[in-house]
Amino acid sequence: MILKTPWLLILIPLLLVFLFWQKKSREPPSLRFPDAGILSALPLTWKVRFSGLPFYLRLAAIVLFVIALAGPRQVLEETKHFVEGIDIVLAIDASGSMAAEDFQIEGKRFNRLYVVKKVVDGFIDARQNDRIGLVIFAGRAYTASPLTTDHNWLKSNLDRIELNVLEDGTAIGSGIMSSLSRFKQSKAKSKIIVLLTDGVNNAGDTEPLVAAKTAEAMGIKVYTIGAGTDGYAPYPGQDIWGRQVYRQALVQIDEETLQQIAQQTRAHYFRAKDTDQLKAIYKEIDQLEKTKIEEFGYRQYKELFVYALSAALALLILEMILSQTILLKVP
Repeated sequence: MILKTPWLLILIPLLLVFLFWQKKSREPPSLRFPDAGILSALPLTWKVRFSGLPFYLRLAAIVLFVIALAGPRQVLEETKHFVEGIDIVLAIDASGSMAAEDFQIEGKRFNRLYVVKKVVDGFIDARQNDRIGLVIFAGRAYTASPLTTDHNWLKSNLDRIELNVLEDGTAIGSGIMSSLSRFKQSKAKSKIIVLLTDGVNNAGDTEPLVAAKTAEAMGIKVYTIGAGTDGYAPYPGQDIWGRQVYRQALVQIDEETLQQIAQQTRAHYFRAKDTDQLKAIYKEIDQLEKTKIEEFGYRQYKELFVYALSAALALLILEMILSQTILLKVP
């Protein structure tokens, strides 16, 4: 139990002292006996023994009134929220090679970009207290969403990412630099980039390792993910009759550069060859980048003053009844 205004309790000793002083300073009774020894020889009745009870009932009632004013309450629930203190930019390759359908969900084959979007959607849901931004790159890079805590809006922008929107190519360095620009106004304790690609840097004005050094200078980690199977992967197309067919194309991922980017920024490189591995990678990054700071939220209370007030009124009523009936004093 806690009190809303505990300082009111200092009134209790002040009131008690005042009431005892008032009792002692009352005028002496108008009826006097010439010899108190006569009375002392008489046996004490229960009325005599309890003659002071109304006074003490009144004292107790006053104490309970003051306690009620102090606002006793019980904490029913205390919520807590956790602030991660991390800003995250998700950099996703949307080049033509992401059309390869070598990933599966529930036994059905989907292209790489579709699966990545589904996995990233779950990653966003797991980071409810973080600001997250979204950068898309192919032959060049653009910001799909700045850092935001409005994850519903972020996910709607994620859903709108499509293949063949940007000029084709894989500008890994540009993707990193565009992601770094999102942190200009960031005051977060930790800043990370999660970059996913399935190819080799072949476009853009910035070399990936130069971009990595810039990230290192800014204190930003760059986790890199190489997505796709080894060797050949099936790419959808159409035959001369307009039917969908698949052709096998060679997958080339510059794992050495992706490893160097991660090492340069004190992060990690991951390889995802199927959907389960991709989910596990984002889950591992989620666990690696947590710096929880516990903060108290709001409290729900049950007010208890009504009990103290009810008890005070009951004692006061009892005192009035006793003092006007069986314990009535005659001057």
